[in-house]
Amino acid sequence: MKTKFTLSTILLVFLFFAGFSQENDVDEARQSITEFNETDPDISKFFNSAYGYAVFPGIGKGGLGVGGAGGKGTVFKGGTPVADTKMSQVTIGFQAGGQKYAEVIFFENAEAYDRFVGNNFEFAAQVSAVALKAGVSADAEYRDGMLVFTQAIGGLMYEASVGGQKFKTEMY
Repeated sequence: MKTKFTLSTILLVFLFFAGFSQENDVDEARQSITEFNETDPDISKFFNSAYGYAVFPGIGKGGLGVGGAGGKGTVFKGGTPVADTKMSQVTIGFQAGGQKYAEVIFFENAEAYDRFVGNNFEFAAQVSAVALKAGVSADAEYRDGMLVFTQAIGGLMYEASVGGQKFKTEMY
């Protein structure tokens, strides 16, 4: 019985991500930047002043007990796309549902940027992201040289889980 539950959970997560898989596209990343700016115009200060940033236009997330997330993005430096990046996440805990969201990670300085593009970068489970809505970026601050914003696109997910995000980056 437990094996069937585990297999069905894995299948559910796989099917969920299959529906959200997409080719990485710089135009989609730029569109996502526009949408972040429309939601909260104050976030433009980070796009203008950050050493670099990674934009994930659509991360799919799903789970039932065991869950996962994944998405492709573009890394920018000085407003110019310089790399493709992939995010993956596995979570364990109370969770049910699925959702899609966009994420942007700002790098305050060269050290934070280099850690990220150095490949196999990982956020610990306790790193938190700011859910973007109008006015929220005004008080946001960098932690350890990075700042993360997310913006819901669709779906519904109930969750009290633990898991970190892993990133792999391939420079152009």
